[in-house]
Amino acid sequence: MNTAKTILLILIPTLLLLVSELSYGQHAEIIIDAENGSVLHEINASQSWFPASLTKVMTLYMAFDALKSGQIGLDDTLVTSRHAALQPNSKLGLRQGETLSVQDAILALITRSANDAAVVLAEHLGGTEENFAVKMSTMAHSLGMYDTHFMNATGLPHPWQVTTSRDMAMLAWKTQRNFPNYYPYFSWHSFNFKGRELHGINKFTASYPGAEGMKTGFTCGSGYNLISSATQNGKRLIGVVLGGMTSAERYKLMVNMMNNGFANQYDDRPTENISTMSNDSSGLPPYQLGCGNTVPTVIAANDDAVNDATSYVKPTKLHNRSHIAHSHPTKNTHVLVKNKSHVKAKAKLVVAAKHKSTNKIKSNQPVKNKKGAVITKAKAGKTHRHHS
Repeated sequence: MNTAKTILLILIPTLLLLVSELSYGQHAEIIIDAENGSVLHEINASQSWFPASLTKVMTLYMAFDALKSGQIGLDDTLVTSRHAALQPNSKLGLRQGETLSVQDAILALITRSANDAAVVLAEHLGGTEENFAVKMSTMAHSLGMYDTHFMNATGLPHPWQVTTSRDMAMLAWKTQRNFPNYYPYFSWHSFNFKGRELHGINKFTASYPGAEGMKTGFTCGSGYNLISSATQNGKRLIGVVLGGMTSAERYKLMVNMMNNGFANQYDDRPTENISTMSNDSSGLPPYQLGCGNTVPTVIAANDDAVNDATSYVKPTKLHNRSHIAHSHPTKNTHVLVKNKSHVKAKAKLVVAAKHKSTNKIKSNQPVKNKKGAVITKAKAGKTHRHHS
């Protein structure tokens, strides 16, 4: 007995140290220079990962693209469907038949990570959310995000919805470069929706010097994710963190990367550009956090709003393997095929077979930067709640 106790006393510190190292190491990160796409630093940048609500940056990219082309206007009226109204938290709480403007939907995604608003936008642009998800994947591949595949517009958990930190950095970079009139929306800290002042939950945007915003994300599968951009002394950096074990760790990792980037601590790294770095995703997405026995293994709480009770996504006919095989190119086709032209052609064929929605056309409207209210500190949520 004494021998066993002695062995345990020796092993426990070693095991605790190992667990600590694994916990800290189980994440992916990348930081790039937004001027030219140079990769300053990365860890596990090609590791496959669940994007969580970082997905909404792609949803917003699609909306900005439609605004730029004149397919939609900022003042266009969107109508909430039953499917959108039934989305789980985080959300605005839209009712079936309730309306909102395109601009309100955009701000709801950025500040509150609203799932219902994301689906309203998706249905307006794609006819159905699943059609829109196909278009999202096609657009992602056209941007060079070959390790990314989307199954919904929200980031709610789906085993086939995957990305990498490299691809998310590419998305942020392309959003900045392609939509300079609309990118400033990401800096909004709050907005007024039908008499309610809704505050954002991105602490990095609220507190880091020169922060321009972007997006937070969280599911049990992904851990705590973050895309951020900041400018100091004329130098703009874009950072991505996937899989923080806590919200605090997510922000700490990002601040550390940004500080090092602005201090030129990564200058000894061999020159590499995000457009040409390896994009062959490795392995299956890690499942970061156990969120309690009440949360299903794959279907977990999504994202960011403080003190919102969890509703999880129940499997439906839209989210089963037969649907994936029929309506989407397979994950292997999208993610692992080396021939990029084949991937693009395959995606285009799928989109061509989809129903095309009709939308009102209005002129583009540039967006001015806005300074919002200070974000209050998020209260810690239970394991079955959404939090940032």
